[in-house]
Amino acid sequence: MDKLSVISGALFLAADVFAVASLALPEWIVPSGSGQWDHGGSSNFGLIQTCINIYGRPEICFYPEAHPEWLLTFILIVLGCLCVTVTCMLLALSFWEYRVVKYARWIGFTGMILFCVAAVIFPIGFQMEEIGGEAYQLPITFQVGKSYIFFVLALWITVISELFAGKVCLPHF
Repeated sequence: MDKLSVISGALFLAADVFAVASLALPEWIVPSGSGQWDHGGSSNFGLIQTCINIYGRPEICFYPEAHPEWLLTFILIVLGCLCVTVTCMLLALSFWEYRVVKYARWIGFTGMILFCVAAVIFPIGFQMEEIGGEAYQLPITFQVGKSYIFFVLALWITVISELFAGKVCLPHF
């Protein structure tokens, strides 16, 4: 196992942590501080969970009717996380069996593609009634939350990890 494999494995692991954190927090879309939620309440939208806080009371979270765009995004991210986790395990296994690195590279690439497709599909859900935007246009009363930031960070780290994994798999002359 060389240095590039270690770097790639560490980056894939970091990407996996950020992606799982983005799924765990229901803060994909949050109020921007202007508009309808200024008077005592706020609402955070996750991919499958919504949380409401009214007049300082304890936050109430529930699972609303699933929106197909966000449900598909959730499924793609979960599959991407599985691919990245398998990639981490294969890179660790490459310490003893070097030839599994090429499989790790392709599974990591699949995870990266799944994350990219999820990133393209997610903004289509801005047209849902609760948000009131249009596809790919979030209204000014809302902004992306830290869960979306974590997901984008996971996406970019996965791309960088794949670049390092690609260098590992170059033919040696």
